[in-house]
Formats: sequence, C-alpha cells, structure tokens
Amino acid sequence: MSAPAQTVLDIVKVAGNIGAEIYGVDLASDLPDDTVTAIRAALLEHKVVFFRGQDLDEANHERFARGFGTPTTAHPTVPALEGAPAVLDLDYGKTTSRANHWHTDVTFVQRPPLGSILRAVTIPPYGGDTVWANTATAYANLPEELRALADQLWVVHSNQYDYAAYKPADDTEAAKRHRAVFTSVAYETEHPVVRVHPESGERVLVLGGFARRFVGWSAEDSRELLRLFQSYVTELENTARWRWAPGDVAFWDNRATQHYAVADYGTLPRRVQRITLAGDVPVSVNGTHSRVVTGDDTTYNTALALPDDGGGHA
Repeated sequence: MSAPAQTVLDIVKVAGNIGAEIYGVDLASDLPDDTVTAIRAALLEHKVVFFRGQDLDEANHERFARGFGTPTTAHPTVPALEGAPAVLDLDYGKTTSRANHWHTDVTFVQRPPLGSILRAVTIPPYGGDTVWANTATAYANLPEELRALADQLWVVHSNQYDYAAYKPADDTEAAKRHRAVFTSVAYETEHPVVRVHPESGERVLVLGGFARRFVGWSAEDSRELLRLFQSYVTELENTARWRWAPGDVAFWDNRATQHYAVADYGTLPRRVQRITLAGDVPVSVNGTHSRVVTGDDTTYNTALALPDDGGGHA
C-alpha cells in the first residue's frame, strides 16, 4: 500500500526572508494531525505565519495553540484575561503600555516561549501594524568576525525598566500603571547571545528590548554593541510587516524572531489577545544552558490544565 498523501497547504510568502500567509485553514475547526504538522513545518521555515479572516474566541484560540505545545500562563507578571488563564489581553485603547520596541517575548525568564499566537480583536482603521524580523538570517548576515564574537558572548535580559531607553510616551499614566505591574516581580537571566534552535539547528540571536548588558561588559560598551547587533536584526530586508484586520491570527516562532508593534494610531482602540507556548532553556553553541540570576519562572511555565468542557472532562 502506498503511504497516505501529506497535506499541502496553500502558502504565499509575504516577504523575502520572513513571513508567509496560509490560506484555506479554519483554525476554529478540529485540525487533522497532518495539517498541524504542515503548519509547524511552515512556521519553522518562515518564522511567522498569518491566517486571515478567522472566527476565534478565547476557547478556540487556546485549543488551536494546544495543537503546537503547552500554553504558559498569560505572563509572568501581567494578569490574564478573567476566566482565560492562558490569554494575555492587550487592550491598547485603555490601560496597556504600547509595545513599540523591538523584542522577543518574555526573554527575561530562563525558558522563553517557544512561540506566540496573536489574534486581532479590535483594529484601528489605519496604523497599528506589527513588524517581525528574522534573527536566524540576522546572525547569518553578520561579518565572520562579529559571528565569532557573538558565539562567545552572554547577555543579561531583565524585565526591569531600562531608563536608557526612555521615551516621552513612558510618562503617560497608562504607561506608568502598566510598568508598575510589569516590573512587580524582578526577573533577570543570562542567555547566550547565540542559541542553537532546538528544532531547525539554526543559530539565532537572542537580543531585543529586554537585553540590558553583556556579561563582563560595562553598560556603556554594551549599549554600543547591542545597537550594532540589532542593526542586523532590523534591516528592512530582514523584516515583514503585517497590516491587521479583525479576525487575523499571527503565529510566530519566538525562538527565531523579534517583533515591533507600530504605535501610529493615536488614541484609536486596538485590542489583540496573545497565547504563548512553553519553551525550553536556550543552549549556546558550546552546549551551555541559560542561567537564572533573579526570579523563578516555574509558575509561568507550569502546564495549564485542559479547560473543563462543562461535564467534568478536560
């Protein structure tokens, strides 16, 4: 007997080095195993995949996420959406400080998320795009001498406020309230600047907005080198920009990307919801694991029980 045919997804790249849109998949349905496998393969290849026109609620959002891993709690410090412990509700029209800086999600803990799944709930009529960058191609594009240096460096990531990166928008009352919650428990972790991707084997840069200083380097020298490395991450040719519409879903490999939420929509409402998948401890090119300095991420990465279906069954 011949082997069953594998699912072939309708995939169209959205940029040359990162990003692809997947057509013809209803994320609210029970996806066959081969479809899940095909989406996972597309994620590894393209780093971020997009689905237009989905009809998800919080429960279906989580069910889709569970096909690819174990959801974390919503965030190490920011409360979850009421009744949905895996969902981080980001309502930028109300109280949330805006994420208009390059970052990889939750890198200040020892086990940053494997991936993040974001769905658009309310989108402004203009602005509010998100941009992703490929940290694998960024590493590959470094000059040989910089790659050799990066391979040996370690960097401290923290959730504490970086006063050197001050922006006037940080002084708004909403930003101050959000910052107080975000930094309410201090986390600090030493990661290798270059980790080996556990699935693809690629070398990727572990930097972004939570990176504070290189281990053994002064803060001033660290800032200059961070800017240099980041310039390779954020080269326009290394990015993809997504114009959101309500119902859109973006799923990105948090181990191989950074992203930036463009804050160009004034006071218009913008609401998105995110679920992150539990990841593993980054490993350097020399086989050394990331090290905790401050903070315990056990609760954040504790497996969430399957939701009760109302009949006492998960």
